[in-house]
Amino acid sequence: MSRPLSPTELKRLHRQWRRQADVDTALILDGVQNPYNLGAILRSAAAYRVDPLWVVPPTVDPRHPKVAKTALGSDRLVIIETVESGDEAVSLARSAGFTTVALELTDDAAPLFDLELPARVCLVAGHEERGVHRSTLAVVDHVAFLPQLGKIGSLNVAHSVTVGLYEVARQALTRHGD
Repeated sequence: MSRPLSPTELKRLHRQWRRQADVDTALILDGVQNPYNLGAILRSAAAYRVDPLWVVPPTVDPRHPKVAKTALGSDRLVIIETVESGDEAVSLARSAGFTTVALELTDDAAPLFDLELPARVCLVAGHEERGVHRSTLAVVDHVAFLPQLGKIGSLNVAHSVTVGLYEVARQALTRHGD
């Protein structure tokens, strides 16, 4: 019969998976305005070892009190840098050796799980309704979407980022097993 892990067992489990994952993940938030979404994204970013996270105006200030409500302290575990534009953030990501992948619904986007993601990936997510700025989309390496099987055509930006981070980690763990 299954039983919940003790705190020590949980730490051991996560340590074991961290050793197996040969991945460096960064994130660009290009205009995420809802503080609760940013807090949830910070929590996922900490869980998936994002370093760094670039925020582009008009992304909400990470120090906003409502961000802290959903981040639950995980904001202290992520290095956050504010930059003036999405194309500047993409340039910084490329200079650091990251391949940039925008999560966006466009006419040329590929399903995220069809992309062979390298060990250094920077995901790009945009505004809750308007998405990633066009000027940012023009300079990323790839545009990918998350296929929806139900009657809803898109996910909340925080959920999309979490699914994207999971796919980056899943591919890294699959490469490790080969």
